[in-house]
Amino acid sequence: MRALTISAHGGLDSLEFRTDVAEPDVAHGTVRVRIKAAALNYLDVFMLAGLPGVNIVPPWVMGADGAGVIDRIGEGVDSIVVGDTVVINPGISDGTCEFCRQGEQSECVQFKLLGEHLPGTLADYIVVPARNVRKISAEVPIEVAAAYTLATLTAWRMVVSRANVRPNDEVLIWGIGGGVAQAALRICKQIGAKVWVTSGSDEKLERARLLGADEVINHRTMNVGKEIRARTGKHGVSVVLDNVGQATWESSLAALGRAGRLVTCGGTSGPIVQTDVRRLFWNQWTIMGSTMGNDSEFEAVVREFNEGRLQPVVDSVFTLEDGREGFARAAAGNHFGKIVVKVAE
Repeated sequence: MRALTISAHGGLDSLEFRTDVAEPDVAHGTVRVRIKAAALNYLDVFMLAGLPGVNIVPPWVMGADGAGVIDRIGEGVDSIVVGDTVVINPGISDGTCEFCRQGEQSECVQFKLLGEHLPGTLADYIVVPARNVRKISAEVPIEVAAAYTLATLTAWRMVVSRANVRPNDEVLIWGIGGGVAQAALRICKQIGAKVWVTSGSDEKLERARLLGADEVINHRTMNVGKEIRARTGKHGVSVVLDNVGQATWESSLAALGRAGRLVTCGGTSGPIVQTDVRRLFWNQWTIMGSTMGNDSEFEAVVREFNEGRLQPVVDSVFTLEDGREGFARAAAGNHFGKIVVKVAE
């Protein structure tokens, strides 16, 4: 089958479009999806360079997000049928550990992500557990469907389950050009919260206003923490969503008001942060981590999608053969929304 792969970690030159990758076959409880479109995430860029403790078996298929049509079904599967159009939850759990039994699949002790720990979606076919797909309308543009799951599921858990955002909250979201940030903005506005967003691009900030952002800050030209303190009369925001880490941590805490909640799902600028514990206990902050989402949250975001809500912005579309160009755009950080790779018509 065709696939976008790497045989070793490195730069963009490590990406290889191949036509000789072995097709996966189904096992008990799994389904095979004929991928029609996949989407890129920052995870894919980091995976290209290499992640600590992550080993690959060449040729390694890249990609986490994807949507397509059920092509084959393993024994024991009755939740889906051949021909169904589906989106894929890239987080794979073992379904048996104590956390899975409690319904918290993303906390599974064997939790894995497609494209990082398991072969990914940038290929003609992928096999996943049947519980990791949900049916969607075949009438929805497949590029939009492919761009939906990882970012929206991650944002949903951060906003709804972890931060428990309410209509009276003010929420700061860093880096509004990215998929998770845009999904979080939509979810927060659907709840009724006031949303602050940042970007290093005034053009992206103006586009964010069109998506519903209430307050915008250029983090290249302004000190975000001081600006929010000034605009809120030193009150600060009640929730910060931070996936940047090292470069933004100090400003995130400076922006956070008393009894505020900070939720982080990544560290794109670096993994090590410093926190003054005195400010932590004095302000009674809550700092939380968040990764992907559980099966009930997956069900919730697919229901939103099927009802026409939380649709993602698609920045650009590349063919599988030209997937390296998509990776280059993602690495440059100039995109607004999701970069999609069209795998099949």
